[in-house]
Amino acid sequence: MPHTIVTTTSTTTTSSSDGGFCNIGYARSFQGLLKIGQVVILLIAFLCVYCKGFNSSDYRYFEVVTAWFLIVFLIFFLMYLFRLQSKITCINWTLTEFLHYAVGGILVFIASIVVAVKSYGISALIAGSVFGFIATFLIAISIWTSYKVTCGSQPTGAAV
Repeated sequence: MPHTIVTTTSTTTTSSSDGGFCNIGYARSFQGLLKIGQVVILLIAFLCVYCKGFNSSDYRYFEVVTAWFLIVFLIFFLMYLFRLQSKITCINWTLTEFLHYAVGGILVFIASIVVAVKSYGISALIAGSVFGFIATFLIAISIWTSYKVTCGSQPTGAAV
């Protein structure tokens, strides 16, 4: 009986045309929408207090904190949007972002409390403090999601 051996070779070619240098999918993801929401809410909070025109150090603290973290969160959003974190690998971006969120959450919360206490019934200051509290809530959500990514599910016991 004759034996016939058939050999088949297949070649698969893949191309990485995943949108070029801009990651539009990130802007539509939960993390991307959360960062956009934080930036918008912090901008509104900043403008509510800034446009009222008070010259007190209490309000300046709120303006500095909201403006600073508005810029930082915008930089993080743009960094992930343009995939810059993959080009700068010497920094642990997840941990850096987690620490910024932790510090930002505490400082924005304190600034919002100060403005709420010193608002004296002025509607723009009340609105600024409310948007500050909303930003604090959004930052807390980011802290939670960053913590899950940074720490993950650690094993709790030793394997036997």
